[in-house]
Amino acid sequence: MKKSQSFLETSPGGEKTLSDINVIYKDLKELVPYKNNPRKNDEAAPLVAASIKQFGFKVPIVVDKNNVIVCGHTRYKAAQALQIEKVPCIIADDLTDEQIKAYRLADNKAAEAATWDFKLLDSEMAAIKIDMQPFGFIENSVDEDKLDDFFENAEAGISDKKKKTITCPNCGEEIEI
Repeated sequence: MKKSQSFLETSPGGEKTLSDINVIYKDLKELVPYKNNPRKNDEAAPLVAASIKQFGFKVPIVVDKNNVIVCGHTRYKAAQALQIEKVPCIIADDLTDEQIKAYRLADNKAAEAATWDFKLLDSEMAAIKIDMQPFGFIENSVDEDKLDDFFENAEAGISDKKKKTITCPNCGEEIEI
């Protein structure tokens, strides 16, 4: 079996293009969530499901050679909720086990560094007639006067989450998370 590779090539016109990225459709039942996935994504899954329902499944799930999910656990959960039988996948068979672990973490960590430019967001949202609430937006405008409400509503959703207590296995101290 030829391993998938993702690398840049130069086209005849001089543009850089990706080659040999094979997107294949797999039965959702074949995919195995990574048992040690440290990312908690249950609350994001309905938003991704709404996006898939509205726009289609546009970002494949990345799996290893054993169909264990590398990246795309939220898309996997969204597909389950939507009862999608086959999903687009990329097999990362060109990575070592260590690279897969590192990529899994790097992919999720990189998303944390992103921030919003609220003026541009407001401009983009104002030009959209599609209801954006199913994707987690409060309304189709982020008026600067309402920016505090935007953050308060987001923070309220976070503070409404049920807090959990864990016990440190070394010292026995209970910590609220």
